[in-house]
Amino acid sequence: MRELVNLTGMVLSASPVGEYDKRLVILTRERGKITAFARGAKRNGSTLRAASNPFVFGTFSLGEGRDAYNLYSVEAAAYFEDIAMDVERACYASYFAEFASYYGREGIEAGDMLLLLYQSLRALLQENVPNPLVRRIFELKLMMLNGEYTEKPAVSCGEAASYAWDYVVHSPAGKLYSFLLSEESLSEFARAVERNVKTFTDRNFRSLAVLEMMRQ
Repeated sequence: MRELVNLTGMVLSASPVGEYDKRLVILTRERGKITAFARGAKRNGSTLRAASNPFVFGTFSLGEGRDAYNLYSVEAAAYFEDIAMDVERACYASYFAEFASYYGREGIEAGDMLLLLYQSLRALLQENVPNPLVRRIFELKLMMLNGEYTEKPAVSCGEAASYAWDYVVHSPAGKLYSFLLSEESLSEFARAVERNVKTFTDRNFRSLAVLEMMRQ
């Protein structure tokens, strides 16, 4: 067996392969977005079973293959089980993972993206921060990290929404979810971020469609 590499990351998606295996997409700090196969992860008693699910964050021990990695063990630091138990939060988290996957690239370090995703999932668990605000902060910051955003809102906004925009663009991930907006200001902020999303992305996100159906 080849020497294992240890990568810090989070599972963005997990899909079944055959009867017992899983195919994972993992956003890693050191090597960006990678694909890994968890052999036997669906078997009862497998040491990979619990760690081969979306949103698991930790250190992944992997063997490098020609086109993908093979997962051998995981030292999980967080499972985010509480998110999976709430349908709305799970939809938001799935969208965040899908949005991160859209921007993730193999072979390009993604430490800032990974930290943003981790902090955003934590924010979803905070009762005092509305999920729609978490979503818009996450979208804007992720686009900023990838250089696809406008320095100022592209639509007319009031003072509070404009300040929020500037704060998100210039603040570290650990301090992003430390403010609230009135309903009117959040609407303005959301509209401005949405303009950026439509301008700089070229995909319809499946998990977002499910989320928006739920909120109707």
